[in-house]
Amino acid sequence: MEFAQKASFVFYGAALAAALAGFLFNKEWKFKYSVLALWAGWVSSAIYISARWYWAGRAPMANMYESLVFLVWAFVGAYLLFRKFSGHSLDWLATWTALVAVLTLGGASFFDSDISPLMPALQSNWLFIHVSTVMAGYGALLLSFLGAAIFSLMDAARVEKKKSLEYLVYRSCLVGFWLLSLGIITGAVWANSAWGSYWSWDPKETWSLITWLYYAVAIHLRRTRGWKDKKFAILMLWGFALVMFTYFGVNYLMSGLHSYGKDY
Repeated sequence: MEFAQKASFVFYGAALAAALAGFLFNKEWKFKYSVLALWAGWVSSAIYISARWYWAGRAPMANMYESLVFLVWAFVGAYLLFRKFSGHSLDWLATWTALVAVLTLGGASFFDSDISPLMPALQSNWLFIHVSTVMAGYGALLLSFLGAAIFSLMDAARVEKKKSLEYLVYRSCLVGFWLLSLGIITGAVWANSAWGSYWSWDPKETWSLITWLYYAVAIHLRRTRGWKDKKFAILMLWGFALVMFTYFGVNYLMSGLHSYGKDY
């Protein structure tokens, strides 16, 4: 099982190395092999997640390590999906996608990866439904953030690349927003089942709502006020800061019904 996880890290590293070697020696194949390595890493991650699910007897989304592994899988999967539908105009972004995947998996290694029994509050089929939708949404929003960061730094003369990036930033934001919406809804249903209330203004719930409202306003500004290109990119940069606080900050800085998250 651990071999598959190590293999995914190696493949993501290989995707990054292939691109860097291609740039260094000016080879045209640099993006082709980077994308192939990303596919291999994504499949290896899927195998690892499936194997961990089998051995744990539950969805592997109950602690910070498991959620980060799933986040990387969703993030890389989102990139590969958008690349396919963009006519491969986003092949060059494979380098940056690989870099983010390597750094995130490296960060995940600092958390406890042992398989442990679920606490009573998490022993529900809603664990997979709720957490998977939220983390898949975060993966799409991470892709939007990556595109926005590059867009903000890119030379104005690179018209075609900026056009494909603008498409990616907005579309991945929409995907992330709707998945986050579904995650909040499923979380409310689970909360009612576990605690007898759909909404308790728990810090995690509150900041999830703040994040959702922020992205809703950002999408509204783009669609009705013409906040496109760099304006929308900046909104995505700040939006992901909210995502990170909701994901990490709330767990360690605030107490509430989701306080068990800080032990993960």
